[in-house]
Amino acid sequence: MVKHPDFNNVYHLEHLNEEIGVFRDRNDAGNVLADMLAGIVDSNALILGIPAGGVPVASVIAKHLGLVLDIAVVSKITLPWNMEAGYGAVAFDGTIGLNEPLIKRIRLSKDIVDEGIEKTSRKIKHRIQMLRGEKNLPDLEQKIVVLVDDGLASGFTILVALEAISHFNVKKILVAVPTGRLESIRKIVDRAETIFCANIRSGHVFAVADAYKEWSDVSERQVCNILQKARGQAC
Repeated sequence: MVKHPDFNNVYHLEHLNEEIGVFRDRNDAGNVLADMLAGIVDSNALILGIPAGGVPVASVIAKHLGLVLDIAVVSKITLPWNMEAGYGAVAFDGTIGLNEPLIKRIRLSKDIVDEGIEKTSRKIKHRIQMLRGEKNLPDLEQKIVVLVDDGLASGFTILVALEAISHFNVKKILVAVPTGRLESIRKIVDRAETIFCANIRSGHVFAVADAYKEWSDVSERQVCNILQKARGQAC
């Protein structure tokens, strides 16, 4: 693990740079990140996975490092005609981030934007109810928080998650992602204490899935099962 030459607080695995298919699956990616984080975080750190795909990665890290696993429910606001492309994100505490240059460029109306925010907010509430139920968010005050996702594409989801977590007077926030787009790392580099990204790729075309040999969507039920095992109780 070495410091990336472009940043003072980004660590990567140099031999994985610009490569695709470097992880077998999300479990393998979690093992790689756990090795990168070993000796960096103390026993009081908290691992927060972003549902859905970030939770399998986060669970492996938490298990290997003996840390508490929880979730940071954040979801991108998707375009009406493309559910894979987003123009912002909503976080668990109501924090909203919008990609204003993109909204202006594709001429999204205020009504469409407002509708997207409302729809995503409902999704956030549903996920919180399903995955957390009556359980409160763990006490984050003066904690080291490690925010985990399965990849960093546009960067907006993690950017909004970082803003939301910063509202809780945490000691510091680390970001751990198996793969990430170089330009998206630039967007968040000033918002996290340290970023650990094993596989950094540049270029205009970037897909998180390209870093994995085995890739599939993660369902809410799968996330619930992972959390159930970690907590020793049902969601």
